[in-house]
Amino acid sequence: MKKVGVLVASYGSREVAMVDAFARSRNYRVELYVADKQRNPFNVQRAAKHVVIPDLNVREICKFAEANRDSIDFGIIGPEKPIIEGVRDLVEKQTGIPLICPTKEYAIEESKVQQRLLFQEIVPEVNPRFKVFDPKDYKNTAEVKQAVESWVDELQDQAVVKPDKPTAGKGVGVWGDHFTTREELFEHFLSNYQHGTVIIEEKVKGEESSFQAFCDGKHLVPLPDTRDHKRAFDDDKGPNTGGMGSYKDKGDVLPFLSKADRQRELEVVEKIFGKWRSEAKDSSGLRGVPLYVAFMHTGKELKILENNSRPGDPEIINVLPILKEDFIDVCFRILEGNLTRIELEKSATVATYKVPPSYGGYAETFPNLVRKVEVGMPVDLSGAYGLSGKYGDNIRVYPASMEQRDGETYALKSRAVCVLGVGDDLETARNVSLEGINAVKGGALWSRTDIASKRHIEKSVKHMEELRRKR
Repeated sequence: MKKVGVLVASYGSREVAMVDAFARSRNYRVELYVADKQRNPFNVQRAAKHVVIPDLNVREICKFAEANRDSIDFGIIGPEKPIIEGVRDLVEKQTGIPLICPTKEYAIEESKVQQRLLFQEIVPEVNPRFKVFDPKDYKNTAEVKQAVESWVDELQDQAVVKPDKPTAGKGVGVWGDHFTTREELFEHFLSNYQHGTVIIEEKVKGEESSFQAFCDGKHLVPLPDTRDHKRAFDDDKGPNTGGMGSYKDKGDVLPFLSKADRQRELEVVEKIFGKWRSEAKDSSGLRGVPLYVAFMHTGKELKILENNSRPGDPEIINVLPILKEDFIDVCFRILEGNLTRIELEKSATVATYKVPPSYGGYAETFPNLVRKVEVGMPVDLSGAYGLSGKYGDNIRVYPASMEQRDGETYALKSRAVCVLGVGDDLETARNVSLEGINAVKGGALWSRTDIASKRHIEKSVKHMEELRRKR
């Protein structure tokens, strides 16, 4: 059996799912070299060599790769930070190790403004209305405030405020969630504007889907649509988070969408990819997942909320465990430029995250409970892992923001652990995921209980029916 060495830059459960897919290779003896944000217990157990790089600094990742270059055949990068900072450009230049992720040129999530301008050029019909506020264009605060007021008038207050790039400000703010008055909106705007350019877009209402596609530079191979649940609490209440869970139906189309909706997504993404590929000097720079698109289906024309240049977390977790083929072979075909199709099992998957007390606004909502939580309490994953005896490969337990210390596992500040359920239908997959989540003990961790529930899906179906009738 051929030995293959793989470098993985890891942040959380998304990369653990990759590590799991590699470790389960049937065709290769895989050695994993993991550059990790923390001592993730899953990765530590499976890595031939494991290093902790808390800030995922690209130069440190490159040093780790260079130190093991004779043993590494290729690498894959999951987190956005090193991709945006040009990890592929640096590692390939310094070590010759090919990486599966876009080059810095195609990491377009670095700038929300550049995304909008790009989409305006290629697919203007799917762009929400937007206006860019660059500090260079305004003399003082009063002048920019007047411009903001005028634009928000046009939007009838239905506005989304976004910093162009990650800043020390308040980040993305949505009317009705983060602010409900003009004064609050402008305060949110200024918190970002003091650090640089801000974009204000119209708030788009509808039902959201996540579109992902693997790319070898020449071909774009779409993956099934997934639905991410960003709100912290059941019934889509509470603040937005990095994602509390996600689901994928048995086929490529989500229950509340039509085949025509899916086809329209494909048309839009192919148009963007076609433009990129035709203008690129070297289209291999697109290799990886250059298009992970959040679509909003409005009943009329769909809209792009944002695009990311990496696999979704948790959305890619819904896909990797049901690959029919060896993930190593998929990666080799990406690197060779001959990835034309990917085969998946005809299964539904449901991913649910369990998170610590302070995550997603829980501390503000239940302050008395949070104060009572013992700091540094270990988490027991053994009960969840033990369910593999009952469900086999239809359950996967993927630690995320967790750290191994002296043989015990501790939850850190972000999403702690993801449990994926696989089944012949969504309800079966959901029950497996929830059983696994409930078997995770300790740390006062909590989760949503309605990811992929019949009630939630029926609500989305009815909402889309209403939106279509209003066309």
